[in-house]
Amino acid sequence: MGRTEHYSQLADLASPRQGHWKEGRELETSASESPFFAQPSPFMIKALQAQTPGSQTFTMRPCFGIHTLLIVTVTLYPVTAAAQSEKGATGEDAYPPLWDLAPENLLGFLVKDNKIVINAWNYQERLGVYKNLLNSSAKYFIAFGSQNFGNILWGLPLQHGWQFRTGRLADPSSVTSCGYEDGDLLCISVRSWWSCMNYYLAVIPFLGAVEAGLFGQLQYEIEILPPEERRADFCYSVADCRSRIPKLMDDWKAYFEYLLSTGHKAVSPATFSSFKLDDALRLMWRAHVASIAYALPKFQDSLKYLSDPEANFGEDWANAVDFIAATHFSTDFLTTNNFQAFLPQRMLVEGDVLPSISDFSPQQNRVLLSMRTLHKANQLTGGLLLKVWQKAMSTEVGRKMGRKLIEDLASSQNFDPVGIYNDLKGADLTALTFLRKRSSNID
Repeated sequence: MGRTEHYSQLADLASPRQGHWKEGRELETSASESPFFAQPSPFMIKALQAQTPGSQTFTMRPCFGIHTLLIVTVTLYPVTAAAQSEKGATGEDAYPPLWDLAPENLLGFLVKDNKIVINAWNYQERLGVYKNLLNSSAKYFIAFGSQNFGNILWGLPLQHGWQFRTGRLADPSSVTSCGYEDGDLLCISVRSWWSCMNYYLAVIPFLGAVEAGLFGQLQYEIEILPPEERRADFCYSVADCRSRIPKLMDDWKAYFEYLLSTGHKAVSPATFSSFKLDDALRLMWRAHVASIAYALPKFQDSLKYLSDPEANFGEDWANAVDFIAATHFSTDFLTTNNFQAFLPQRMLVEGDVLPSISDFSPQQNRVLLSMRTLHKANQLTGGLLLKVWQKAMSTEVGRKMGRKLIEDLASSQNFDPVGIYNDLKGADLTALTFLRKRSSNID
């Protein structure tokens, strides 16, 4: 199937069959209805076409959203990364730092007053939370490779390891020595935007797994130690989190309950028919996105400690997760490692200008600019771009086509993120009431 045919089919998948789009699957508006169309930006003018010569009615086609999105996100999944050998992605450096030293079971943490006490503000102990999740869920992924490499939870500790390795868990205000070599290197700072966001992708999944019964009947209760600041922004036990963030706990609990529901048939790969990887990815990504959506506004004020380029990158990353999640992207060990090779190896600082950061590889510059452009494009359309993409990815066939198209497009040399971004920078983000209203039609 050619690239153009992929575009056409994906655009068709993005168009609901129940009449949400007008006939012809087009969004229509009169130019007089919105000032946005009086002065269309150079970027959007490519998507806006007169319906007939001289007509004042413009159309915005679903395939525009799909086409733009795929061009923008293509570099998030580079073919060069996927082509790395398994050997290169499974060496010692592929694991999170200090992985071998992290507690392998729950009794590896401090046991005090009939409680397992976990300091989630210590890198090694938070890493141990992930390690326990991976070890206890390993049997559900035996059909997907040796050494538990097929476990889709690998994305979480590998991201945590990347954050630690690149200094993103240290105190960005430099008021304390938390996370620095001349202080407490393993300390995770509550002033770090990254570490606070990660809490909701570490402790909450862990407590959800505890509540679901992933670790069986526990002899001791689990207690998470609070940070020195912002104690009210976190929860610290199953009961505490259940009372404060019940929906988020439900989402993570549902993922682990799904694994448990297939466990009695997971004796061997041949009897693993009840386990559907796409179902597991759907539940995992639903919980993942919910964690970010809950934490993002809560820690918005922590971005003030970061440089503008780093703060932008953090928000771009959070936005990109929504798009990646819709494809049910597999976050197994090999795939995640291949992807992370293109993330920045240090925090961004003032003076870092994309796509010309001198000590970043061309691929890293390209990925960062792609994330920036994707975020800008989603803002420009009032969130419509994400909704169109999610509609296209709402079936297994659509997701498969989307991933395949991304792989095909990744080899294209025609991608120009600089040009797209420059167009978007000059766009009017305030005159999009029409798009926001129209986006409700595809909910």
